[in-house]
Amino acid sequence: MAEETGANGAGEQAMGGADSLPQVAVLVQYVKDYSFENPNAPAVYQWQNQPQTDVQFNVGSQPVGDDLFEVAIKVDITSSTSDGVAFKLELLYGGLFALRNVPSNQLDPFLHAEAPRLLFPFVRKLIADATMEAGFPPLRLDPIDFAGLYMQRAAQTQAEALGGQAGDVTGQA
Repeated sequence: MAEETGANGAGEQAMGGADSLPQVAVLVQYVKDYSFENPNAPAVYQWQNQPQTDVQFNVGSQPVGDDLFEVAIKVDITSSTSDGVAFKLELLYGGLFALRNVPSNQLDPFLHAEAPRLLFPFVRKLIADATMEAGFPPLRLDPIDFAGLYMQRAAQTQAEALGGQAGDVTGQA
């Protein structure tokens, strides 16, 4: 009898809306593209100037099936001195996310803020390991506020949609 009650209780819970709760799963993470160039080796290891490092990144997403989305972080890093390029690193790191019952107004924020936040520690480690294995000090990127960047981009998009009216008001102030 106890088993039947447990089964009925679970069925009642499912019928009560548990199946409609948002569900998110990271199915797999992977390196899509990876390149490390050390064009001035071995001379680069004798340079005395402190390099300047430029880090650019971009986040993209695309549906790949029913309730499946790929999120990818693209990172381009160039480290150079007045002597030349010390190294260039390009990384495209992806993750496959299964999303079920996520409200449409929450889908874009998840794909462009939360999902990259989940992937970034792995991106950061790959970059640190690559620079170290190439004979340079490990490059440890600072944490990135993907939610803040998403909100900034959304505000910029909204301002552009208003036809630059916000920019005109700011310009007059």
